[in-house]
Amino acid sequence: MRHGKWLSATTGAALVTTLGMTVPAQAVSGGDAYGWVVMGDGKAHQVVVLDSRNTSWDPAKDPGALKWKWKPSAKNGFPEAELDDCTLCSGAIADARLRYGGPRQSGGKSVLAVNDGGFIGVASYPSGQRLWAVDTGGDGILPHAVELLPDGNVAAAATKGSWVRVYTASQSSTSKKYAEFKLPGGHGVLWDPAAELLWALGDNDLVALKVGGTPAQPTLTETQRVALPGKKGGHDMAPVFGDKGRLWITTNDAVYQYVKSTSTFTTEYANADKVNVRLVKSVGDQQGTGQILRTRPKSGCGASWCTDTVEFFGGTASRTLPGAKIYKARWFRPDYQ
Repeated sequence: MRHGKWLSATTGAALVTTLGMTVPAQAVSGGDAYGWVVMGDGKAHQVVVLDSRNTSWDPAKDPGALKWKWKPSAKNGFPEAELDDCTLCSGAIADARLRYGGPRQSGGKSVLAVNDGGFIGVASYPSGQRLWAVDTGGDGILPHAVELLPDGNVAAAATKGSWVRVYTASQSSTSKKYAEFKLPGGHGVLWDPAAELLWALGDNDLVALKVGGTPAQPTLTETQRVALPGKKGGHDMAPVFGDKGRLWITTNDAVYQYVKSTSTFTTEYANADKVNVRLVKSVGDQQGTGQILRTRPKSGCGASWCTDTVEFFGGTASRTLPGAKIYKARWFRPDYQ
């Protein structure tokens, strides 16, 4: 994936402005309501949060479906976004997720995002104010996933960079220091709070990493490696909220659940007959209901990697954001698992 420029969230003491409309701040401040979905729109170059319980995501038909939008700008603490040669600004959003806390933030929530222009960043939710950001070096790196660690540091995976890194975001809002682990085709990172491990997904392998050292001097050590099944090509990784002993894993071939206790991959899960198809870019089940969301490339979207539709299984019908270029979508929940 590769494309374009970001814009800013606008917030006030009592109101939040989203896509030209104004809604009460309390309507977006919770952020972990069942049914909310976060994704990057590669055409508008912004992170958006929409409610799957609204019957339409077309803003002309139902503007209330949109709950939040965000891009880095000078106003929300990202002065790099105003530079003409800003590599932080160029690129389609590859991943976005909600987490409790954030770098040097003991309470509240934060949104983490990466784009394929080289941006990795964290903003406080719902204010959109900067907590940390870094420019990884432009188009040749292609960051594809981002995760918050319990100590306030930030993990990321890059496809062309072929690495997993832990950045010392806990130290300052501009910290560029990192520990690196080489992983060809890095596509996914996910913190496992029970095992206290960082799972990482690449082209060929699923790897478990122990994060050691200190927040200021982190280290990464491989503790487990499992080859991906089929023709491989890892794309996405997410928690299985219905079973803490499993992870969602998507590859070029299929949608699997990885069973931690046996180090095996299975396609035996609810709605597998509908969910398990090729080239799925993101997948995840909704905590509490088990409803599954999925994204995969759609003909006519304008790029080989994108869709304008998030598909749902076990409840809500699919929702389309007209004209959008979506890569990954996630349930807007702050929990790791």
